[in-house]
Amino acid sequence: MSGTSILRVATGLIVGLGWPALFAQAPASAGPAPERQQTEQTSTAAAAADAPAAVPSDEITWDNRFWLSGQANFITQYHPTFSADYTGPHSLTPGAQDATSRLLTLSMGVRLFRFTEVLFDVEESGGHGISEAFGIAGFTNLDVVRTPSLGKAPYIARVMLHQTIPLSTEYTAAVRGPLGLAPNVPVRRLEFRFGKMSTVDFFDLNSIGSDSHYQFMNWAADNNGAYDYAGDTRGYTYGFLSEYYDKGWAFRFGEMLMPTVANGIKLDWSLPRAHAENCEFELHPSLMRERATAVRLLSFVNHANMGSYREAIDAYLAGLTPVPDIVAARQQGRVKYGFGFNAEQELTADLRAYGRFGWNDGRNESFVYTEVDQSISFGADLKGAKWHRKLDKVGVAMLMDAISGDHREYLALGGEGFLLGDGALNYGREKIIESYYNLHAWRAFSLGADVQRIWNPGYNRDRGPVWVGSLRLHVEGLLSFWQHDTH
Repeated sequence: MSGTSILRVATGLIVGLGWPALFAQAPASAGPAPERQQTEQTSTAAAAADAPAAVPSDEITWDNRFWLSGQANFITQYHPTFSADYTGPHSLTPGAQDATSRLLTLSMGVRLFRFTEVLFDVEESGGHGISEAFGIAGFTNLDVVRTPSLGKAPYIARVMLHQTIPLSTEYTAAVRGPLGLAPNVPVRRLEFRFGKMSTVDFFDLNSIGSDSHYQFMNWAADNNGAYDYAGDTRGYTYGFLSEYYDKGWAFRFGEMLMPTVANGIKLDWSLPRAHAENCEFELHPSLMRERATAVRLLSFVNHANMGSYREAIDAYLAGLTPVPDIVAARQQGRVKYGFGFNAEQELTADLRAYGRFGWNDGRNESFVYTEVDQSISFGADLKGAKWHRKLDKVGVAMLMDAISGDHREYLALGGEGFLLGDGALNYGREKIIESYYNLHAWRAFSLGADVQRIWNPGYNRDRGPVWVGSLRLHVEGLLSFWQHDTH
C-alpha cells in the first residue's frame, strides 16, 4: 500500500473511531485547526489574571496522556471570466476556471512526563489552486501548495519536543490540542519547543482570522501578508521557540531556518549563513468588562540568499539582462526585516472584531510567504445564536496589500517574482473583501460557503476585478478509545 493510501486510511479510521467520543460531548468547535487551538490556549493562559479561581495543578492520567486526531479539509473555488488587458507567465488566468484542493492531517502526541511532551503531525496535500496560486498576492486559498510538482506523497509536517517549566503554583485551564496536551498549565511559566513546526503556529495568531478550516480562506486574512515568515514551500521549518507567560501578558522568541531559495522546499542548515529571528509581545488588557482583549506586537529579521530589486533593475537598464532578473541579483547574507500589529476584541458574547497591520522593508525579494510589503486587514465574526444556530458562524474581512517602490518598478519592467509577473504593471493596491458562512452540519462535519472580491489582482489596474466563490467541507475527529468511564 502506498504512503498516500496509508495516510488516507489512517485519517479515515481516526475520524471514524473518534466519532463515538465526539458524539458523547457537545459538538461545539472542539475541532479547530492547530493554529486556532493554540490561539485559544495562549489567550486563556495570558489572561489568567481574570480567572475567578485557581485550577488544580495538572497530573498525567490516561485521559490526557495521549493525543490522536485526524482532519480533512476540501476547498473548491471558481472564478468567472474577468477583464484583463494582457496576461503574463505569473498572471491569474482571465478565463473562467475552477480548482479543488485537499489537506489531510494526522496528529499524534504523548506526554512523556508531567511537563514534557512529543508532538508529531503527518500531512498529505493535493489538488490545485486557481491558476496554480499565481497572480494574486492575497491568494484565495491558504491550503494550496504553490508548487504542485512536490507530489502527493505524505510528509512530516511537525515533529517537536515541548517542555514546560512552571514558575508558579497557580494553574489555569488550557485547551488541549495537537500543539499542547496539558489540560491545565501554570499561570507563570516558560515553554520551550524544538523541532519541525510552522512559524505561524505560534506567531501572529488571531482567534478570528488564523484558520482556513473554519474561518477565512485568504492568505492575507489568516496571516499578516507582510510577514515573510521562515518556512519551506509548504510553510514548515525547523527551529527553536521559547515563550514566557505571566498574568495578562506573554513574550515569545523563535530562531528558524530559512529556505535556500525563494519559495524553496530545501532549508539552509547553516545558521551563520541563513536564519530568521522572530519576536512577539502579547498583552491582554482589560478594555471592556468581561470581554477578552488581545494585542500582539511582532518583529522579524530574515537572513538569506535574497535578490535585490534595485540591483535587478539596474542590471536590466544597463543591458546586462534581457529582463529584470531577481535570481541573478541574489547574494548570500542579505536581510529583510519587518513589523506587525495584531489585535482582537470581544464586543458581545457572540460578536468579535480584529485588525492587523504589517510592514517590511521591501528592498529584497519576497522570499517565503507572499509578495506583500505592506498589509492592512480588519474584520469581524458573529456566532449564529441569534438565529438559533449557535455553532454556525459568519465572518467578513476587508484587506489591502501594497508593495515597495523598487518591487513595483521591478514588476512593471517585466520582472517575475515567485507569485507575480504580468509582464507589465499599471500599479494599484490590491484590495479584497471576503465573507464566509460556516455551517455546523452534523457532529464532526462542517460546511462553508465563501465569496471574495479582488480589485487589482497582482497590484495591476489593467486586470480585474474578479469574483471568487468557494465551497468547503471539513471533518475532524479525536480518537479516544483509551479513555475510561469515570462515572
